Amino acid sequence: MGLTTPAVPRTLLIKSGRGSGDRFGLLLLILVASYLISAFTTGVLVNIIQIVLFVGVAALALRGEGLRKRTAELAIIVAVGGSAAAIILALTNAEAGAGAANIWTALILLFSVALIVRRVLVQPDVTLQSIFGAISAYMIIGLMFAAVYGAMYRFGGDTFFAQRAAGNSKTFQYFSFTTLTTLGYGDYTAAASGGQAVAVVEAMVGQVFLATLVARLVAAFRGPQRGPERGAHRGPERDPELGQPAEGAQPLEGTGGRQPSSPRRWRPPPTGRQRPPRAAQAARIAPVRSNSSPARARPGRR
Repeated sequence: MGLTTPAVPRTLLIKSGRGSGDRFGLLLLILVASYLISAFTTGVLVNIIQIVLFVGVAALALRGEGLRKRTAELAIIVAVGGSAAAIILALTNAEAGAGAANIWTALILLFSVALIVRRVLVQPDVTLQSIFGAISAYMIIGLMFAAVYGAMYRFGGDTFFAQRAAGNSKTFQYFSFTTLTTLGYGDYTAAASGGQAVAVVEAMVGQVFLATLVARLVAAFRGPQRGPERGAHRGPERDPELGQPAEGAQPLEGTGGRQPSSPRRWRPPPTGRQRPPRAAQAARIAPVRSNSSPARARPGRR
């Protein structure tokens, strides 16, 4: 029975992610652009642009899911139809219409973050795309709660903050991300109990997200290695006294069961009748030669 080495535990490697169907890097760029647009400008046009960008976010999240053709067509119809209705309601400048548009935005983002988190968790390896996906999901959660705060502001009689601040996409996103990251500056706080409850839920979601998904990625992070993994060139463990492979050691894969060369080669113990060493053979042959050969008499002096 051949000697074997203990099985090496599988570890997650970080790879470039090229060739996969995920495009989380592009998704992250779209989210950053959407946040910056709403952070420096306000108005109905900004809300419409955000809705269009969030539909693109949902489309990128659906990409690579392997849905059936009919299911994919139905999802596209629902997304485009709902977004068109939300844009029309936002253009009416009515409080109820703007609130409905915010609810639709929150639903799209909730659907997108669920797909992204699922895709990141099912990947066997930690790739750059999966890291981008985790960051994108974190940003989508903040944008989603900002849309929820906007809907609560519209349906609550244009009152949400205890400081009586004006409610717009810029203010709600700032309040959402400070709550998600548990910074809690205190310049904006929710006045009603409903807003306070939603803010507490967002803070808990942000902490759980960091402690589960992000912690998993950090724990599985390993730099890329070139060639064979470290330790693959090393032979099996040997007994320091006898120089023999330790008990239970296995040969490396691809060696055909042969032990790798080393300064001190191990050989199995002798079994059965073995040929005596050369020193013993010489000791046995020497007396025979001396007895068999006749002694030469030296001539004496007369």
